[in-house]
Amino acid sequence: MLFPKKVKYRKWQRLRGQFKGIESRGTKVAFGSAGIKALESGRINSQQIEAGRKVLTRYVAKGGKIWIRIFPDQPITQKPPEVTMGAGKGDPVGYVAVVKPGRIIFEIDGLPKETAVQALKLAQAKLPVKTKLVSRR
Repeated sequence: MLFPKKVKYRKWQRLRGQFKGIESRGTKVAFGSAGIKALESGRINSQQIEAGRKVLTRYVAKGGKIWIRIFPDQPITQKPPEVTMGAGKGDPVGYVAVVKPGRIIFEIDGLPKETAVQALKLAQAKLPVKTKLVSRR
């Protein structure tokens, strides 16, 4: 799974307004011929990215290439069950990537169009945000 090798701060503060607006970078298919684009904002954790990657890898086999255009670098904390309020922040349990509308999440190349669409649709099902399929123009 994806996670940072080294982090400056183990726990981040919750960012107010991190889901506002639309994405300004990474909005066009740059490397492959087709991709998945986010239509709403949200958090995608490393397990969900890995699930999408596995689906795409199964279809690509040796014939094509996959690009993952997001990286989960924001730590998420959680307190253990049945712990009272107060007593500080919980321990980090994983990492997420914050996605805004317009962001390309996965790209794929080297496959026939029908196969690429089928693979990307299966990868879409693994993601928690609304997405659409886009292709290079």
